[in-house]
Amino acid sequence: MQIGIIGLGLIGGSLAKALKYNTEHTVLGTDKDRGVLLKAKLLGAVDEELREQDLPACDLVVVALYPQDTLDWVRAHAAALKKGAVVLDCCGVKRAVCAPLYACAKENGFHFYGAHPMAGLHFSGFEYSAVTMFQNASMVLLPPDDADIETLALLKALFESIGFTNIQISNPDEHDRIIAYTSQLAHVVSNAYVKSPEAKVHKGFSAGSYKDLTRVAKLNADMWTELFLDNRDNLAAELEGLIENLQQYAAALKAGDGETLHALLEAGSTRKEQIDGMYRD
Repeated sequence: MQIGIIGLGLIGGSLAKALKYNTEHTVLGTDKDRGVLLKAKLLGAVDEELREQDLPACDLVVVALYPQDTLDWVRAHAAALKKGAVVLDCCGVKRAVCAPLYACAKENGFHFYGAHPMAGLHFSGFEYSAVTMFQNASMVLLPPDDADIETLALLKALFESIGFTNIQISNPDEHDRIIAYTSQLAHVVSNAYVKSPEAKVHKGFSAGSYKDLTRVAKLNADMWTELFLDNRDNLAAELEGLIENLQQYAAALKAGDGETLHALLEAGSTRKEQIDGMYRD
């Protein structure tokens, strides 16, 4: 199979490396930064550059760009894509991308599947991409309404061959609602947390808790601004819920109300145990 990858950043570059290392497929790639493309070729992450004339021969095209760039690229190249080819995006939001590209695919004779590899780092760029990025990770697939089982089976086998151990089937509404909690909220909280004046003097007073909570504070502001705004209703709701919960802790502390504070802490601890138990069973 000939696979084209658009965008060789952290995710696109890691996909290219994983596919080249683990499969016999031909991988063609392109990036707006010519230097990145040359590095990817030198390191063997791609076989050759993906040129416009190569698109009609690609059986699978992975678009690893920001949401608006993904929409723009697919729409601009829709007529050149191979009839029957599968096109995947890698965006962190899906409502803004899937609906218009499902329609575009139908109009132009290819198949569009939303895809979100649940893996990554708090760094961006090809230099941080890794062949092992997707080991034991989950891939969320969002198939169109007319998806066929053969294509889903092919994608499942392909992703499992590069390390994914769970293929989760979802839809754009469910994806964006859940990802607002599991990913986007964590980035907002971490980013806000380090704005405390005490962050400047934490050395010698911090350990695992600080490291865990601040890991994703450093982020790509361009990308996350677009992702947050595309999912602003779900993310705002999660933030409002968190603020309401935090206000209960703050109120108990201000009042010196140990009984309420203990109950709040106990409830959170019990909730964590329940959640962990659900995923162990």
